[in-house]
Amino acid sequence: MTVKKIWPTSGGANVSTANEHSKDGSEVVPSGCCFSLGIRHLQALFIFFGLSVAYAMRVNLSVAIVAMTDSSANTDFDEYDWNEKTKALLLSSFFWGYIITQVPGGALANKFGGKRTLFFGVLICSLLTLLTPICAKIGDWKLVIALRVVQGLCQGMIFPSTHTLLSKWTAVKDRGTFATYCYSGAQFGTVVMMGSSGLIASSSMGWPGIYYLSGSLGVIWSILWVIWGASTPAESKLISPEEKKYIEQSTRTNEGGEQLAPQRTPWLKIFTSPPVLVLTLAHCTNNWGFWTLLTEIPTYMKNVFGMDIKSNAMLSSLPYLAMFLMCFVFSAISSVLDRNKCLPLSVSRKVFNSIGHWTPVVTLIILGYVGSDQTTLAIVLLTVTVGMNASCYLGFQVNHIDLSPNYAGIMMGISNCAANIMSIIAPLVVGFVVTNEKDPEQWRIVFFIASGFYFFGNLMFILFGRTELQPWNDAVPLPSSEKRNGTQLESQH
Repeated sequence: MTVKKIWPTSGGANVSTANEHSKDGSEVVPSGCCFSLGIRHLQALFIFFGLSVAYAMRVNLSVAIVAMTDSSANTDFDEYDWNEKTKALLLSSFFWGYIITQVPGGALANKFGGKRTLFFGVLICSLLTLLTPICAKIGDWKLVIALRVVQGLCQGMIFPSTHTLLSKWTAVKDRGTFATYCYSGAQFGTVVMMGSSGLIASSSMGWPGIYYLSGSLGVIWSILWVIWGASTPAESKLISPEEKKYIEQSTRTNEGGEQLAPQRTPWLKIFTSPPVLVLTLAHCTNNWGFWTLLTEIPTYMKNVFGMDIKSNAMLSSLPYLAMFLMCFVFSAISSVLDRNKCLPLSVSRKVFNSIGHWTPVVTLIILGYVGSDQTTLAIVLLTVTVGMNASCYLGFQVNHIDLSPNYAGIMMGISNCAANIMSIIAPLVVGFVVTNEKDPEQWRIVFFIASGFYFFGNLMFILFGRTELQPWNDAVPLPSSEKRNGTQLESQH
């Protein structure tokens, strides 16, 4: 119980008044509970590092493949003669599996708890990461592709699991901030992996060290997560009664800690819900622009500006470092606005989403007219484009939980599945448009297309996006034969 002393919770808040509601339905939260550190913050910290190691394992092949196919920097390790087509297959194989488990991952997290699905997703992926060097040695690129597909299947559960956990652990007023902090772990893992890969590959560990280090960190995180993590406040042995009551009342759970949700997922209502469809559209358009930049900018910079940023770890990671830092800037701004009640929730979501989507509209259009002698300006524009996109974590990225805390993980699985299909299509469109990689005018068309997607997606989110709790989120009693452990599920209204 000493952990409770390290992470104080309610600060003496009166349990009976925790998270009451006023007559107009607005939330009244005890002042001490909101700003003190509690077990919910510990969970957010673990999710942050969980996403960090997950993304480090996701991008490790992207950075290690350079050393694996060119041993000039360290001749003590195997070199593989993989052509560009083979490399492309290797780098895309992760997403073949990743798309498949998005929706099932959300359903599993909803049924068994986000702790379990996040644990198995990271642990299995970590063990496979540790096996990557030996798989490359005994099975060459074919076995590595099979391994990456399975890793994608494992990581497909991570975002839905994260959203499920956030829906259980965060109060309404904290959702945007907590989601931003947690998901910033993705950028943190990317930055660390990209920034350190060159040093690791040239050290005595060689390129296998990239896999051994990232895989080992994943295993360590998994062990700690089993000990300290929990799917819900009710499952945590560390949480105080005050903090538990504060979270459960805000997230509409009963005092036993069970979310008041039907056992049967309302699939049809989810798939036909206009706010969900608009949210999915915003997610898709965001991924189109983001992955266009992620996959094609190195080629653009090399052929138009004569700069190979893949060989420069600092330049490669700079946009993601900016995005990571801006997560905290936008979270701080959101906290100030919320504390002073400056914006209603619906307006706040749309304002931050507009910053994340429409800033890239402007910067990408400008980038299309940057001359080949303006390298610094191009790098600044790219960094601003990716960095400002962090604002979306306070926009569409957390909107799933606004609409339905009970099914947030499933909804994230649906929207992320559709969005990652866009991630695959976008580079193919670039290949169709850019027939001469040294032609700036062809690249201008690419940037205009990405800008158009950003603009349209956010416009639809502004016009039709919603933050109100959807009716199908509420509990529906099941026949007595289907009640779990004989527990009566009651309607919330």
